Amino acid sequence: MGMEETLYIVMPTYNEEANIKNVIKEWYPILENGGEDSRLVVSDGGSKDRTLEILEEMKADYPKLVVIPKPDTDHGTKVILLYKYAIEKGADWIFQTDSDGQTLPSEFAEFWKLRKKYDVIMGNRRKRGDGAGRKLVENVLRVYLKIFFGVMVPDANAPFRLMKSEVVNKYIDLMPWNFNLPNAILAACFSKYREKVTYRVVTFQPRQGGKNYMNVKRIFKIGKESISNFAQIKKNLKAFEGRK
Repeated sequence: MGMEETLYIVMPTYNEEANIKNVIKEWYPILENGGEDSRLVVSDGGSKDRTLEILEEMKADYPKLVVIPKPDTDHGTKVILLYKYAIEKGADWIFQTDSDGQTLPSEFAEFWKLRKKYDVIMGNRRKRGDGAGRKLVENVLRVYLKIFFGVMVPDANAPFRLMKSEVVNKYIDLMPWNFNLPNAILAACFSKYREKVTYRVVTFQPRQGGKNYMNVKRIFKIGKESISNFAQIKKNLKAFEGRK
């Protein structure tokens, strides 16, 4: 494996004017791990603050920064769109994180090394800086994945994951384009179909500024909507298994 593997770092964003500049500055140098065609791709869901403006201004100094405005889209929709974009552009590896400064670029190097042994390296937030409510929601989600897909994963939804794009591509179309929890379904599929996956503990600090629009009430609403989709995805999996 040479240096020429293409790495796409992808992050969804919404109302992150307090964080976005620092987050881009901190993550941009990580692209040097990949080949010349590596990119940092941010999809903005119609921020009401200056997030998009700041990103557009930054492109002059950060030539490998790609900005995709997608107004009125939820987090999950943007994540699916970003994965499809990276696959379409020929990324070898996709790394997804969020744009709120809760994850640490310094922890990427270990993940990049592990790609020689694994096709998927997932973050596991053993300690969460975003409160007990979010931890509870995560545990409920893990139980639902166990019920629907028969696998218990250490952390279903961590926004710190390095994945071979061909592995993501296998499962991405099992979900509706506007599905809210794509990372959770991917985590379940990686374990269920025994992809070469490993989990590593990552730091998850409190957000570095601004306000989280995903409060617990909103998360439970998304959860309820997503669970009705779980049954459909399970059906899609049956068809998928038939094709394997």
